[in-house]
Order: sequence, then structure tokens, then C-alpha cells
Amino acid sequence: MPSRRELANAVRALSMDAVQKAKSGHPGAPMGMADIAEVLWNDYMRHNPANPQWPDRDRFILSNGHGSMLVYSLLHLTGYDLAIEDLKQFRQLHSRTPGHPEYGYAPGVETTTGPLGQGITNAVGMALAEKVLAAQFNRPGHEIVDHDTYVFLGDGCLMEGISHEACSLAGTLGLGKLTAFYDDNGISIDGEVEGWFTDDTPKRFQAYGWHVIPRVDGHNADEIKAAIEKARSVTDRPSLICCQTVIGWGSPNKQGKEECHGAPLGDDEVALVRETIGWNHPPFEIPSHVAEGWNAKEAGARAEAEWNERFAAYEAENPQLAAEFKRRIAGELPADWPEKAAAFIESVNEKAEKIASRKASQNSLNGYGPWLPELLGGSADLAGSNLTIWSGSKGVNSKDASGNYIYYGVREFGMSAIMNGIALHGGFKPYGATFLMFMEYARNAVRMAALMKLPVIHVYTHDSIGLGEDGPTHQPVEQTATLRMIPRMSVWRPADAVETAVAWKKAIERSGGPTALILSRQGLPHTERTQQQLADIERGGYVLRDCEGAPEAIIIATGSEVELAIQAYEELIAKGSKVRVVSMPSTDTFDAQEAAYRESVLPASCTARVAVEAGVTGFWMKYVGLNGKVIGVDTFGESAPAGDVYKHFNVTSEAVVDAVESVV
Repeated sequence: MPSRRELANAVRALSMDAVQKAKSGHPGAPMGMADIAEVLWNDYMRHNPANPQWPDRDRFILSNGHGSMLVYSLLHLTGYDLAIEDLKQFRQLHSRTPGHPEYGYAPGVETTTGPLGQGITNAVGMALAEKVLAAQFNRPGHEIVDHDTYVFLGDGCLMEGISHEACSLAGTLGLGKLTAFYDDNGISIDGEVEGWFTDDTPKRFQAYGWHVIPRVDGHNADEIKAAIEKARSVTDRPSLICCQTVIGWGSPNKQGKEECHGAPLGDDEVALVRETIGWNHPPFEIPSHVAEGWNAKEAGARAEAEWNERFAAYEAENPQLAAEFKRRIAGELPADWPEKAAAFIESVNEKAEKIASRKASQNSLNGYGPWLPELLGGSADLAGSNLTIWSGSKGVNSKDASGNYIYYGVREFGMSAIMNGIALHGGFKPYGATFLMFMEYARNAVRMAALMKLPVIHVYTHDSIGLGEDGPTHQPVEQTATLRMIPRMSVWRPADAVETAVAWKKAIERSGGPTALILSRQGLPHTERTQQQLADIERGGYVLRDCEGAPEAIIIATGSEVELAIQAYEELIAKGSKVRVVSMPSTDTFDAQEAAYRESVLPASCTARVAVEAGVTGFWMKYVGLNGKVIGVDTFGESAPAGDVYKHFNVTSEAVVDAVESVV
């Protein structure tokens, strides 16, 4: 059998060779963390390379994702479907080994990392999902959910503020199956971090309530193993293992220096590394005895087979729970969902309430929630304003994780990235809320959800200048438009309770990316609809009010401004104008409809168009054309009662009427 150091050196060699071949990359971190990875993956990780989606596998996250060749090397060596040819294509177009780990490209990559701090936060979400799922499904003598989450992170992750948000909450929630390995090498891109990062990291994490193991020699397998044993023995709180390492270990001229952080070592230095570490093999060649020492296929198959036996025993005693577990892990909705959802929307339509869409959102949760135990909600300390707590909500805490609601505290960024981790773990449909304005704190995590096609639901209330007195710091004007610009993001800004119920239905059903629900603080009147109009809401845009014959002008509106559009329509119709009102709660959904439907709603022959939305106007030019007009707000808001603010910015029905008459 090869020695531990020889096994670790296989990771070092593959990493430096791939970076060298690509002529770009980060060899330092993989070479520095190879010894830690070797102990963790060979002695502790429970996973099956033949089935990367086995539900009870341990999760491994490389938060310092620039060191991606570490995880690619580990996946290849342990037997995943990631061939040596894939490693040779590192950082090349359409390869399975991109510059940073990308979810969905290579089997075994659990999340996309690269933006520092988000990997550890995704890991918190995964560990939280494990704890909640275990509390909901495990029964005495039957622990079908029982796995660990391991994460590697570096100085950069700890400097990013999101790590504070996530790790603070992880300590509070007592996530005992989360273990983080801090790669304490003292180097970042700009050099030795002592000039800008002198935190006492062990004390910081102790203050969070973590179990901390300081000063572990990251190149001593015995110390690493002992530290992991200590971490595993503490089950009531997460553990941080502080590993002191040398970046680029094995490189005689560049180890310990920023030179090996983000650039190839160079052919001469690579040759010296081989000599220094005693790796006498050509690039990308792994000798058979080393390959055998890493191969985890048999152990993985045994681990999954043992779990399958346990699950069969669980299923025999708890058939309904087992069926529900399978459904939720598969991400399937209940079989009777379509009928129940349709009936609920019809009931909302019949009720015909004038309420804020944030309240309509809570009503939708009360309607849908009892049928969807996979809903795992939360709010960034604004539950009373976001109205995300419904009648069946039960808080999750360190002692009882069987609930379905997370009090995230004032942690918008952390909440959003934790939701990504929950979605990646599986078994839940997470939603989380804040004011739309404070989506800005969380933007990068929101973008990552779209990048990874994660079906998380973002509930954003207080959606416009309509929130009034809180003023411009709280009044979003550009946020809805910029959310619409994110690829794969579906954005809904409903006009009343009925459109809100439909928006929630579509968000719950969506599987290919995140959804943002943009909701009002102020009350919105119910709009009368035909059955066809009710059905057409799901298309994202539909004709809400029309005229006899072909329209001479079209008014397009969303959210609270649909009321203004209808008022303008009624005045114009009374004057004899031929006008149509289109409610467009979701532009991306409308854009995805077939051309014939889009033409039926917005006929090309009608070029006199006006859009109205209490936000920036530029987005709407694609719908109204260069000759159309947009009523909106292209500056920051003002502090005053909502009605006064709308009048101040001339977002009124009178302005819509004037705009229509000017373009006809």
C-alpha cells in the first residue's frame, strides 16, 4: 500500500500538471491542502462514486473554489466519472473541469464555488437541511438521514462578511454534523495576510458557539486524523479545525509565497517539485498502486448497500413516511397538487379581497402550505413585515429541528446562500424573505441560485415607492428591473391576490431556477377576470381589459400600477378611444410563450404603447418600442405618504392617459 504522503502527492501532481497544461489556475491551495484531503477522503468520507446522488452521502464543499483542481483530483482518484482526459481539459471551453467548481458539470461537485464565503454558507445550508430532514423523518432505531458536511475554506472566505452571517447562525442552530477545515496558510493574492487580516479566528468561532480545534499541523496525517476524531465526538455544535499549512507545499522555490497562489508554477519548477516530493511519474500518470489506494468504489457501494438495507427496514415499519421521503428527495410535488392548487386560486378569485400582495402571499402560504411539508421558510428578521409565517409554521432551533421555519436574523446575504445550500441538499423547497431594497445585500447569492438553476423562492416585499414614509433608502426603483436581467431568474410582480396565488403556484412548480416574488406593502384592489383571463395569468402577461376591434393603444402594467392602468383605460374608453390593458406580472414567463400567443396580446400592428411601473423605465422599452412611453421613476424616492410620493413622481392614472393620447 502507498504511504499517506504518496497518496497526497498524487493530488499535488495532478493539480500542478493540470494548471501547467492550462497555463492558468491556482496550484497553491491544492498542494497545500492535499494532506488534509487525503485523510478526510480516505478515512472518513461516506460517498459512492457510482451514485453521486445517494441521499445519505457526506457532502464535501471546497469553499475556496479557486483551488478547484483539488476537488477534481479527488473525484478522479476516488472513482467518479471524471476521466484523466477531463483533467487535461482543465479550464478549457465546454470541459467538465472549469476554472472554479461548477455544479452540474462534473459528478460529485456539490455546489458552485468561487465567490469566497459562499461555499461555507452553502455548507451551513446543507448541514441545516440534514438536521431538519433527520428530525422530520428519523424514527427510533431507524436513522435514514445521518451524514456529515465537510467544507474547506481559506483566509479569503473568513474575510468575506457572509462567513460571519452564516457561521454565527450555524453556531446558534447547533449544526453538529458540520466540520470546517480552515486552511491557515497566511497567504492571499496580495501576499502575506498579516497586513490586513489579523483576526484571532479560533476565538471568533468560539464566540459563535463552535467547537474549535486550533493549531493543527496540516501536513501531519496523525494530527489531522486526531482533530477529525475530536470534531466527530462533538455533536451539539459545528467544529472548526484550524490547519496550519504551507501554500504550494513541495515547491522548493515558490511554496509559502503568493507566487503559487494563482499562477502556474512553470515547467522548471514543476520538475523540481517532482524531484522534491519523490514523484517520479510523467504528467497525469497515476501508478496502479496509488490508484488502488485511492479507489473508493467498493467502499462506496458497501456504504450505500448498507443504507439501502436500513431504508428497507424503515420502509417496512413506516411505509407512508418512506414514500414521502422518496417523493421529497426526488423533488416531486404531491400527485393531487394540480387540482388543489387550481381550487385554491379559484377560491381566492371568488373572495375578491382588496389586500396588499404581501398579505396575499401569506394567504397563499396558508393555502398551499398544508399540502407541502417540503416548504422550509424564513425571513431576515422581518417576518412581521414580510408575512412569511403561516398558520403551520414551526420554528427550527438547536434543540428541536423538526420545524419548517428558520429565523435567519438580519442576514440577507447569508439567508440567500443558505437557501442555496438547502436546495442543493435536497428534500426541501426553501423560501426566504426581506424587503426588496435589501436584496442588494444578497445579490451575489441570488445570482448563484440562477447560475446553478436552483428552485429557491425569494419573497421581496415593500416593492416600490409605495412603501412611502421610510424614504429613498428603503424604496426600490431599479431592483425589479435588475432582477429581471439575471438569466434563469423568474420574476413575478402580481397586481392583486389572485395573481399572487398564481405567482406562488408557479414558483412552487418551478425546477429550473429561482423565483422572485415582488410584493406590495399597500393594499391592491381585486380585479375582475373571466375564466380565460384567470387561466392566462400563468402565461406571465395577458389581456386584462380590451376594446371592440383592434386596439389603437396598449397600456402595459404590473403590480400596484395595474390599478392606475385600469383607471386610465376607463377614462380613455369613455372618451371613445380604443385601448387595451395588459397585465404583465412576469415578463420572463410571457417572453417564453409561443409567438402566436405573444402576438395576440401585444400585436405588432399596434405600436402606440405605454408601460407603467413604479421603477426605472429603461427596461420597458423592449415592449413599448422607441415611439412608446414609460411612466416610472428614474431617480431615487422621497419620504412621504405613498399617495403623495406617487403624485410627486407623476405615476398617476392622469399621466397614463396623457401618455396614451400623446402616442396615438
